[in-house]
Amino acid sequence: MTSYITLPPPSKSALQHSQNVQQAIRSKIQNSDNWISFSEYMKLVLYAPGLGYYSGGTTKFGTSGDFVTAPEISALFAQTLARQVEQILDLLNNKDILEFGAGSGKLALDLLLELEKLKCLPRKYFILELSADLRQRQQALFQNKAPHLIPLLQWLDELPTQFSGFVFANEVLDAMPVHLVTWQDEKILERGVTWLNDKFTWQEQPLLAGQLFEIARELISQNDTKGFKSHSYTSEISLTARQFIRSMEDVLQHGVVILIDYGFGRNEYYHPQRNQGTLMCHYRHHSHDDPFYLPGLQDITSHVDFSAVFQSMESTRLNLFGYTTQAHFLVNCGITNIVTQIPAEQISKYLPLSNQLQKLTSPAEMGELFKVIAFGKNINKPLVGFTCGDKSHLL
Repeated sequence: MTSYITLPPPSKSALQHSQNVQQAIRSKIQNSDNWISFSEYMKLVLYAPGLGYYSGGTTKFGTSGDFVTAPEISALFAQTLARQVEQILDLLNNKDILEFGAGSGKLALDLLLELEKLKCLPRKYFILELSADLRQRQQALFQNKAPHLIPLLQWLDELPTQFSGFVFANEVLDAMPVHLVTWQDEKILERGVTWLNDKFTWQEQPLLAGQLFEIARELISQNDTKGFKSHSYTSEISLTARQFIRSMEDVLQHGVVILIDYGFGRNEYYHPQRNQGTLMCHYRHHSHDDPFYLPGLQDITSHVDFSAVFQSMESTRLNLFGYTTQAHFLVNCGITNIVTQIPAEQISKYLPLSNQLQKLTSPAEMGELFKVIAFGKNINKPLVGFTCGDKSHLL
């Protein structure tokens, strides 16, 4: 259980906001026979308009926020990704880019600046951003840092019906709502949220039919998934992520989708020692496991089941182009070459880059936990980011 003594206290205004979020969710529960799925709770606490974590006005990313993503660590991330984007755009007639959930906008900014240096700017750079607050922050960043690139940008409220080009998302799948399922002896239960004794609390209900039940039953029937042999096993299933992958079948006409996130293939995801799942909360650079703490003020995430991503893709006309670790992907795209362009004698420039390289690629940092998967349509040339370190056998 989380020790809240170690967590920074919220301001009075932040606490009031959290109480407003709590009341909105409580009303939803009371109007839903006093029970909602955890997926519904997660959707509300993260994305409820004007209330959810990603819809509120607080800083989420970077040292002044709650967590740090790879683009916030170093421009090296975007500069290296640009080498892969350059290759993909060269293979396409329609040289557009679509980014899902651009966060602070730093990845978009650094990527476009590097593509400008490579003389490979896209025709348009679309950002699908559901948060009005984050959209304003992204626009302000470009206005301040690179106003000449603003004509390339276009913000979207929903997926286009058709798209050709390069599509990508960095740390988006992990924030998609997940259902919590408990496999207990011969029963399958869904863990949901109720309001009891003036607080949110867990409550499980039998899961007997429907898509979630079928996926849960399929998981327990797989011989290579041994975690469920314990007396009780709880983990996450993301229907939203599966729907997102399948939606790309109709949307993407010609191009590549690259998703970067932390997670595992199925055998490692549903490992016997991971019998309480992978759910994590992030608040002011502290990680803990209580999603009911300060709703609306903290991020809630789960690791990505990349086997589920692959299986959702397999049932479509999309083709897998590669699956590897972030470390292999960045090295394949030339991150070490970018760093070594700075002479080691220039210590003030070289050392920070060397430290950033370590964070992005070290197995002890982001290098192994984060994975990169690519899929799409009508691309026949191997992608440079997946030339070495193939991990597709783990899907």
